[in-house]
Formats: sequence, C-alpha cells, structure tokens
Amino acid sequence: MRRSTMTLLPLLLAGATGCGAVGAAQEAVSPTTVRVLVRDINIRAAGVDCAGTGPYLHFHNRAPFRVLDPDGAALASGRLPAGTAVAAFAEDLGVERVPTYCEFAVPVRVPQRASYRLEVDGRPALDLTPDSSEGPALVAVVPA
Repeated sequence: MRRSTMTLLPLLLAGATGCGAVGAAQEAVSPTTVRVLVRDINIRAAGVDCAGTGPYLHFHNRAPFRVLDPDGAALASGRLPAGTAVAAFAEDLGVERVPTYCEFAVPVRVPQRASYRLEVDGRPALDLTPDSSEGPALVAVVPA
C-alpha cells in the first residue's frame, strides 16, 4: 500500500503544478482610480460627503458601477463610495457653504484597453478619459 502512494505522489504534484500555470496565464491588470466629477452645482461645505442631486441622484454611496471595455465587457465592478464636495469655483466666496461639485473616486484594477466606459446604476455608460495628473486615473465629468 505504501509503495502505490509513493508512486502516485509525483503524479499528484505534477497535476497541481499544471493547475497553477493556468492561473499565471491570466491577463495582467493595473491599478488605477476611476474619478467622476458630478457637476450638479449644489450648495454645501467643501470637503463634506455628498451624492449627486437633481438628475444625478443615481450617483450615491453604494450605487453599483461597472467599468466596461469598448465591446461592453465588464472589466471591474463594485459600489461607489460616498462622494466628496469640491468647490466649483477657485475664488474664496467668504462663506461656509459654496457652489460645489460632487466627486467620486474608487480604486479599481483593469487590464489595458484602448478605451473604457463607466456604467453607474444601470444608466447609459459614460466615456472615461485617461488622466495621470494625480496618478493613474480614468476620469468622467457629468454632464460631459
């Protein structure tokens, strides 16, 4: 009995090694950040948590999203985090609450593609533009 186990052991190990090689052939992915700037011009304090307003209510904490390739295949998916209010104007208006946009930023890992699109909460997909000004990112501005 012991002899047959010793004969099978190298075959079992060889089979396990072969399974590992299949995983190594997967497509390489790179980390990037999907950034969405929702230009809803809502009055709020800069830096607070926010969500889209008016026609942009589907941009909110926990909204499902998918990053798509040019053919519509999903490359990454998840849920949006809370947005962060950013001032719509660079000038100091001298008040606590100012016109703001709501910015969402979510880290993803995607393979290299010619272009990407972002679908949020089942709505029509938005074009994402590469931007490396603050590290690798794919950016959408709503409305475009």
